[in-house]
Amino acid sequence: MPPQPPQPNPNKFYFFYGHRKPSQNRPTVRGGLFSNRQTLKPSNPTPNPNPKSKPFNIKKWDPHFLSTAPSSPSPPLSASPRLSPLARFILDAFRKSRNKWSPAVVAELSKLRRVPPNLVAEVLKQHQTDPALASTFFHWAGKQRGYSHSFAAYNAFAYCLNRHRLFRAADRLPDLMDSQGKPPSEKQFEILIRMHADAKRGLRLYHVYHVMRNKFALRPRVFLYNRIIDALVRTGHLDLAMSVYEDFKEDGLVEERVTFMALVKGLCKGGRIDEMFAVLGRMRESLCKPDVFAYTALVRILVPEGNLDACLRVWEEMKRDRVEPDVKAYATMIVGLAEGGRVMEGYDLFKEMKSKGSLVDRLIYGSLVEGFVVRGQLGLAFDLFKDLVSSGYRADLGLYNSLIRGLCDSKRLHKAYKLFRVTVREGLEPDFLTVKPLLVAYAEANRMEEFCKLLEQMHKLGFQVIADLSKFFSLLVEKKGPVMALDVFTFLKEKGHVSVEIYNILMESLHKIGEGKKALSLFDEMKDLSLKPDSLTYSIAILCLVDLGEIQEACVCHNKIIEMSCFPSVAAYSSLAKGLCKIGEIEEAMLLVRDCLGNVSDGPMVFKYSLTIIHACKSNDAKKVIDVLDEMLEQGCSLDSVVYSAIISGMCKYGTIEEARKVFSNLRERNFLTESETIVYDELLIDHMKKKTADLVLSSLKFFGLESKLKAKGCKLLPS
Repeated sequence: MPPQPPQPNPNKFYFFYGHRKPSQNRPTVRGGLFSNRQTLKPSNPTPNPNPKSKPFNIKKWDPHFLSTAPSSPSPPLSASPRLSPLARFILDAFRKSRNKWSPAVVAELSKLRRVPPNLVAEVLKQHQTDPALASTFFHWAGKQRGYSHSFAAYNAFAYCLNRHRLFRAADRLPDLMDSQGKPPSEKQFEILIRMHADAKRGLRLYHVYHVMRNKFALRPRVFLYNRIIDALVRTGHLDLAMSVYEDFKEDGLVEERVTFMALVKGLCKGGRIDEMFAVLGRMRESLCKPDVFAYTALVRILVPEGNLDACLRVWEEMKRDRVEPDVKAYATMIVGLAEGGRVMEGYDLFKEMKSKGSLVDRLIYGSLVEGFVVRGQLGLAFDLFKDLVSSGYRADLGLYNSLIRGLCDSKRLHKAYKLFRVTVREGLEPDFLTVKPLLVAYAEANRMEEFCKLLEQMHKLGFQVIADLSKFFSLLVEKKGPVMALDVFTFLKEKGHVSVEIYNILMESLHKIGEGKKALSLFDEMKDLSLKPDSLTYSIAILCLVDLGEIQEACVCHNKIIEMSCFPSVAAYSSLAKGLCKIGEIEEAMLLVRDCLGNVSDGPMVFKYSLTIIHACKSNDAKKVIDVLDEMLEQGCSLDSVVYSAIISGMCKYGTIEEARKVFSNLRERNFLTESETIVYDELLIDHMKKKTADLVLSSLKFFGLESKLKAKGCKLLPS
C-alpha cells in the first residue's frame, strides 16, 4: 500500500501564527486578513433582563464588528483603515451619539486612560460633521490633568473650523494659544493666511496679517509676504497689497521675482501703468529682466481691460529688453488689437511674425479676418483666407460666417450664397449665424424667391426652420422695423411658414409703434388660421385693447390666460389695472393689483405702494397717506391712476371722504393733479362711497333676512 500524504493540520494558521505583533500605531489585533479567523454570526438568544456589565478592554474593541444599519449608504468614518484604533473608537462614540456632545460621549471617552495631543489632532482632522462637537471635544481634551495642546492639535482645530466655514473663529485661535501659554508661531498664521487666500477672502487675510505683525510682533518670511501680496492683488485689494509691500521694504527683505510679478500684475489690472513700469525698472536693476512669459502675462492682463495703449508700451519695453516674443505673445497681442478695433496694427505684427517664420495660429487668422470684415476691407480679409488655406489649415465655420456677413453687407449676395454652399460641401454643418446675413439681405433686397430657396436648403440640412424664422423676424424688426417685417411675413404666410412666435413678435412690434389695430387684426387672423394663442399673445392683445379703450375685451383676454393656468405679463397687468381705474372699476383694479403681486416674482413698485397706501388708510389720517406718497416720489415712482384709485379704495373702506379730500387737495397744491383731474377723482370718490354704502346696507339686510320683503315692495336698492 503506497504511503498516504500527510493530512494538513486544521488548526494551523496561514501566513502567520498567533496574534499580529503589536506596534506603536497598531495594538494587538485578533486575527487578520489572511488568517483563518471565522466570521461571527450573531445569534438571537433570549434577552437577559439583568445583563452583567463587563469591564471595558480597548484591546478587544474592533470597529469592524460594530452593528451598523444595513440601509446606510456608506460605512462610517470610524471604519477608515487610515485611522488608528483609538481615533476610530472616539469617532465611533461621536457617531453613536448622533454627532452631539452628551454624557454618553463623556462616558465613552472616560474609558480611555488618556487622550494625547496627537490623538486629538487625528480626530479633528477626520471629523467632518458638527463643528460644535469638534470644538467641545477640543476644549474637553484641554481640561485633562497635565495636558497641553500641541501645535499639531491647534492646527488641526483651525483646519476643522475653516472646513465648516467658521473662519472668524479660526482667526481667534492665535489669541487662544497665547492665553494657554502657547504663543503662536509664524506657521499658525501661515495656515490661516493660506486658508483665506484659497477662499479669496482678502480682507480677512489682511486682518490676520495685521494681527501677526502688530499684536504678536512676528515678521513674515519672503515666501509668506509673496503669498499675502498675491492674494490681496487677486481679490482686488491693490492698495492693501501696496501697503504690505511697504512693510516688506521696512523689514529689509529682498524682493524675489514672484514679489515683483505679483505687484506688476496688480498694477496692470488696476490701470496704474506708470507705477507698473517703475516696479519693472526696479526689477530690472536689482534682480533680472522680465522674460517673455512675464511680458506675455502682462499683455494678457491688459487686453481684457481694453488698455491697448499700455499693451503697446509693454511690447516696446519687451523689445528694449531684447526679449524675443514667442507665438503665445504674438497671438495675445494680435487678437487683442484686432478685437479692440486696431486691426491694422495687429496686421503689422502678423506680417512681422510671418517674416520670422513663426507658426501662425488659426485663431490669429480668424481675429484678423473678423476685424477686416468689420472695417469693410474684404480684400484683405480674403487675402488672409487664402493665406490660411495655403498654410495647410482648414477654415472653421466662424471664419466662413464672418466672410459671408461681410459679403452680404457689401450687397454681393451671389458670392455670399456660393460661400454658404462651400460650407455645406466642406461638411462644416452651418448654423443660424451662417444663414442670418443672407436671410436679412434677401429680405432687404425683396428677393423673396431666393429667400424661399434658401429656406428649402435649410430644411434639407436639418435646420429648425420655424424656430430660425422667429429669430430672423426678431432681428429684422430690430434693424428695419415692423413694416418690412410685415411685408416679408405676408409673402411667407402664403408658403405656410407661420407660427405663434412669429405672430407675437409682429404684434409686439406693431404695438410699440402705436399700430394697435393692425396688431389686433393679426390676432384675429391668427385665430382664423387655427393657431392657438399663448399667454404672450393674449398679453399683447390686452395692451392693444386697453390703448383702444376696449377694457371689457381686455378682461376677456385676461380670463383666457387664467384658464390656461398661466399669468399675464407685468406690462399687461399694469395696463389693464390702469384701464379699469379709468372706467371707475376701482375694486376690480385693486384685485388685479393683488393678483399680480401674488403671481409675479418682481411686480411693479407702484402696485406695492398701492397696497401700502390702502394699509395707511386704516388710520383714517391723511398725513400718513401723504407720507407714503412722499416716500414713493423719493424712490422715483410716479403717481398714476392706480395710486389715486388706491387712495379712493382705502378711504372708502377704512376712512372718510373728508380725509381723502385732504390727500387730493395736497396733491393739487403740489401740482401733481390739475383742477379738472381733482374734480374727476372727487366724483369717483363720492360714487365709490355710495357703492360701498349700498353694499354694506345690502349685506345687513341679507344678514337679518329682510331681502325678500324689500323685493316684494319693489325696492330699487336690490337688483331685480
